[in-house]
Amino acid sequence: MKLAWARFFAALGLLAVLCFAAPRPAGAAAGAAAAVGAQPGAEKPKIRAITALIRLDRARYKAQVAETLVFLRRAKAEFEAAGFEVQTIRITTQPFPEYTRDLSPTEALQFFRDYNALAVKEGFDASIGPAILGRKDDPRQAELLGKIIAATTTLEGSIVIADDDGVNWTAVRAAAGVIEYLAAHTAHSQGNFNFAATALVPAGTPFYPASYYAGVGNQFAIGLQSANVIAEALGSAHGDPDAAERAIKESLGAWVTGVETIGRRLADATGWIYGGIDLSPAPLKDVSIGGAIERFTGARMGSSGTLTAAAAITRALRAIPVAKVGYSGLMMPVLEDSVLSRRWSEGALSLDALLAYSSVCGTGLDVVPLPGDISRGQLERILGDVATLAVKLHKPLSARLLPVAGKKPGERTEFDDPFLVNAILQPLP
Repeated sequence: MKLAWARFFAALGLLAVLCFAAPRPAGAAAGAAAAVGAQPGAEKPKIRAITALIRLDRARYKAQVAETLVFLRRAKAEFEAAGFEVQTIRITTQPFPEYTRDLSPTEALQFFRDYNALAVKEGFDASIGPAILGRKDDPRQAELLGKIIAATTTLEGSIVIADDDGVNWTAVRAAAGVIEYLAAHTAHSQGNFNFAATALVPAGTPFYPASYYAGVGNQFAIGLQSANVIAEALGSAHGDPDAAERAIKESLGAWVTGVETIGRRLADATGWIYGGIDLSPAPLKDVSIGGAIERFTGARMGSSGTLTAAAAITRALRAIPVAKVGYSGLMMPVLEDSVLSRRWSEGALSLDALLAYSSVCGTGLDVVPLPGDISRGQLERILGDVATLAVKLHKPLSARLLPVAGKKPGERTEFDDPFLVNAILQPLP
């Protein structure tokens, strides 16, 4: 599918004017609020993920995982004692070919089946990193990644399609192949929820599937679910972008300062390296970033003013003085947000519009449903556009595309996942 470049770059023209151990005392939730300066009754973010980043040694991975889980469960307890709900704990590794390159594909697949079983048993999510990180990496690892994701339930991975040297077109083609394979070989074509093509996304993000580790020692990072906080702040701004930025910095900033304080205490107490927080305000179904933006603009997502709101949110997030990792910008994951899903079903949002908004925020084309008859060439062109935009603006973007086998435009998806909202498929431009 060739995106309508003239229309897309016209949207981009708007850029010219834009261009974390001691347990808490009793009454911890109220105490945490006071400690970070939040007002009673203020919306509080949840912690979507505490992500441990490790260099996996296949010879002793079970012991490594056990040691990591001791840390993660301690961290989870610390945050919960402070009144924060923790939704997931996660373990991210270096790119998986680094620790499976001496195995045959069959042996590697069995290793990851065993690793998946361990993750399910112990209750953690797992990212095995990118199959392709650089231009010298073997593209055949992409085929293996597709088979790994299709054969497991909780493992996630990625392919890096652009970096500081530009777009890696071999990786673009390989990523399109993985998307096509997962659409055909997983129930409801749902396997692509666990795969992303990434461009300039730095190592260390806590959010999946883009997460991977490139450091030494043990590190951790925090990912937030804070669309509710953003919504409250926007609601107080009455359509004024400057007021919106101030409200977001004050309200979310107060909470994340507390999160960072806990993170740094954990680091001091355990020896784990505190990487930072990905401030991206992840939504979850009715905790909708789309709804928040609509209440701010007074118009439907996709209408004039949407890009202004997206830019204001992202500027506010990046002005909060904490250690940041990952995207730390506005997220618009279509199928994870009830309002975004509805607007996609109505045709108010499109690939072009989402890419235009990505120019001032993040994270690219995230959890976008597509018709099942999309060709590999069309997938390559979509991924190429994401990569090209990321390189041009030197910013992290990614694509999580979900073609649905056997489904045509006008038909509804049938995903079966607690994080996903179903939507009507739209025609390809």
